[in-house]
This record gives sequence, structure tokens and C-alpha cells, in this order.
Amino acid sequence: MSTGSTRRTFLRSAGAAVAAGWAGARLQAAVSGGVTQVFRAGAFAIDISPREFPVLVNGGVSERTADRVVDPLHARCLVLDDGTTKVAIAVVDSCMVPRALLDEAKEAARAATGIPTERMLISATHTHSAPAAVACLGTDRDERYAKYLPGRIAEGIKRACANLAPARVGWAVGQDPKNIFCRRYLMKPGTANTNPFSGTQNDQAQMNPGYRNPNAIKRLGPVDPAVTVLSVQSPEGRPIALLANYSTHYAGSPALSADYFGVFCQKIAGLIGAEGGNPPFVALMSNGTSGDANCCDFDNAQRKFDYFSVAEDVSRAAYEAYQQIEYHNWVPLAMQQKLLELNVRMPREEEVAKAKEYIASQLGERKPRTWTEVYAWETVLLDRLPPTRELKLQALRIGGFGVTAIPCEVYGQTGLEIKRRSPLKPTMNISLANGCEGYLPPPEQFQFGGYTTWRARTSCLVVQAEPKITAAVLELLTGVAAQASST
Repeated sequence: MSTGSTRRTFLRSAGAAVAAGWAGARLQAAVSGGVTQVFRAGAFAIDISPREFPVLVNGGVSERTADRVVDPLHARCLVLDDGTTKVAIAVVDSCMVPRALLDEAKEAARAATGIPTERMLISATHTHSAPAAVACLGTDRDERYAKYLPGRIAEGIKRACANLAPARVGWAVGQDPKNIFCRRYLMKPGTANTNPFSGTQNDQAQMNPGYRNPNAIKRLGPVDPAVTVLSVQSPEGRPIALLANYSTHYAGSPALSADYFGVFCQKIAGLIGAEGGNPPFVALMSNGTSGDANCCDFDNAQRKFDYFSVAEDVSRAAYEAYQQIEYHNWVPLAMQQKLLELNVRMPREEEVAKAKEYIASQLGERKPRTWTEVYAWETVLLDRLPPTRELKLQALRIGGFGVTAIPCEVYGQTGLEIKRRSPLKPTMNISLANGCEGYLPPPEQFQFGGYTTWRARTSCLVVQAEPKITAAVLELLTGVAAQASST
């Protein structure tokens, strides 16, 4: 049997097993009080490209600007309604969006649609070629764009809600191992990059060590190659929306651009024959658990890829899964949210004093440009912030399909662990959702140091944050599984 046939057989069997586990008992919930409930869905992709230029662009070490749109940026919105519960999902073409801006967008969307804010999940794709909606490392927030963005997201959710119509839903999982590799390496002693203002000492880990670096010993973690797909169609089979998820960091594109996330949405529409619909079909590509992963295979010679080729590969994997989907005319929805307060790894007084002295002698009034300058500046800025952060965590159940929302850049091993332990199969993990609270290394990764552990506003949660978040998310998944079962 060919690899493709084996994979299709697996997908078909897995889908049947999941359906058998709940459909027979729960599809009867579609009839309540003698009235048949109808599953509905609506989608809309709203352009969020800036109207004023130049704009600041974050995702790099130092500040840069853009004065044009290479390809449009969108907030791609999907609203689902099982007749009792209504939920909204939005995926925003942005590197990161802070919780305050997303809460503002949710409140405006609630006022327009009546959907409770705790039933709204909004995430960023993590394109590194979008306007700076949040200050990050050496880049300030673009205040004009930050003021503009929440209203556009809210309008997108409003229009998706207005498009609600009878629908059916299904899901499947494909694989793309070609474009995902762990980017953190254990290095030979004394060869890893170091940073005097990082809060770490004797770093043994290095991100992106270069191709076939003789000093690179091994990768420091697994990756999740799954391309998870949720498909929504009209009862007659017309595509309405497709929510996908993949765990590579980004591919790289000129600013301003939605990177491979945007190209994927175009390609999958063509593959499934969804172009030209009314209302228009909407694809959403969310970022999975990519905190320690990217497209570069540093164990081997450098290969050619770009954001078009990555989108092509991932869309093909999504399409293969899509072809195996078994659809359900009605499924229960359940969504739960939890606020979790965690401590921050604050710099010591002497570290702050050293950073201020360095800034005064080396930077003066100019902005930081190098790693050392950026992290000296981050030390001072972090010292001005509260010693705790409140995270908004969510879990969503769509029939037998699970979704988690974590406002961090989550490592692959964490995502795989959540999927393994989740009561819902499959489960899709969406990172940078409902905020941007920084990298989330598992505790054992801190001993190696390296970029994603270096202390900054984008990597500051306490060492034990990852197991606490994992436990909270699994509790939420268990809760929505039980909630839907009792509907």
C-alpha cells in the first residue's frame, strides 16, 4: 500500500472512531422540545492593511518601517452557532496583538453581535512582515495602527455573524514534515551565542546555528508536523470556511505581507474549488505550537524555500486531509475560559543599574540596534512593568473536535503533550491567541539558555509557567468535553 493510501486509510479510520464516540449519543441533542436545532456558520475576511504610511514593523531585533502593502493583510473571521451556543474565531495577519487591543475588539464585537466576549477567540498568525501592534524588542508600537486595528477586527466578526446560514462541519488531520524543524540546538561548550543582559549564564543553546554547523550537537526538542483542518460547508456542500493550523514559525516575506499564512488561504480555496462563492469562502491559517520551530533544516545543506513554496506544501497536506472529511449536519459547541496569573522573571536591582549604565554610555538617545543593546533596553523596560501577568486561556469543543487558545509562543513538545492528553481527538492548538505573553519554554529548557529563554517583555514568564498553563488548558478541555456531553 502506498504512503498516501495508508495516510488516507488512517484519516478515515480516525474520523470514524471519533464520530462513533459521540455522534450516536449526541446528534439526538439536535432535537430539543420537539424543535430541530440547526447548525449555522458565517465567515468574512476583512482587510486590515494600514491606511497611513510609513508604519513600524516588528518581528526583528531592531526597528524597521514599511511604506507599501506587498499583499493585503486580513482578519479572517468565522462564527459558529449550534442553536444554543454561538462562538467567534478570528485569525489576524499580525506578528502579535496584545490582550488590551483584542479585549477592545471583542467588546465592540459583542456590542454588535451579542456574542459573549468569553466565546471569542482571536489569534495572530505571527507574520514578521506586519505593522507593529505591540512593542517588541527594538521596535516600538505603531500607535496609529494600534488605534485602527481593533475596530477592523470587530467589524470582521460582525460581518461574519451577519453571514450566518445553515451549515455542516467536519475535520481531519494531514501531515507536512517538510517545512518544520526544531531551531534550538545544543552547542559544544563555549560556542553558543551569549547575551550579558539576558538573565542567563553559560548558554548552551543557540537558535538558528547555521547549516551544518560543526559546533551544533543536536536539536533540543520535537516538532508537530500536523496540518489540522476544520471545514465548514453549506448543507449542499458549498465551502463556507476552512480553519487550518500548522506549527512552523513563519516562512519570511517582504513587508507588508501576510507571509505564507495569506498565500495558504488563496491556494486552499483554489484546491477545493471555493473561488467565486457568495458570500465569499474564507480560509483561516492559524499558528500552532511553533515557539522553537521554523522551516530551516540546519542538520543538512540549505534548501530553497519561500513563503509561496511553504504555502503550496501546507495547502497540499490540508487538501489531502480535506478529501477524507466526514461531515456532520449538527454538532454541539462548548467553550470555556480561564484567567491565570503568573509571576514574571523580573531583573535584579543590580542588573537594572548595569543596563542603565550601558544605555547611557552606548546608546544615548538613539534606539537599540544590536542584541546587547536591545536586551539592555529590555531589562530597563521590564523593570517598569508589574511583577505578574494575567493570561487568558480558552478551550473550544466543536463536536468531537477540540481547540485550545494560548497567548504564548508555545514549544512543539508542549503542543504534542496537550494533544496526547486531550479528551478530544483531534485537538488543534492555537498560539498567540487572546494576547501575546511571550515564549513558553518547558522548565527543563531553561538550563540550556538561548534566545527564547532570554529575559525580555517577550520572554519573561516564571520558569514553571509551562506546566501550569498546560494543566489549565487540559482542565478546560476536560470541561468543554463534559459540558457538550451534558447538552
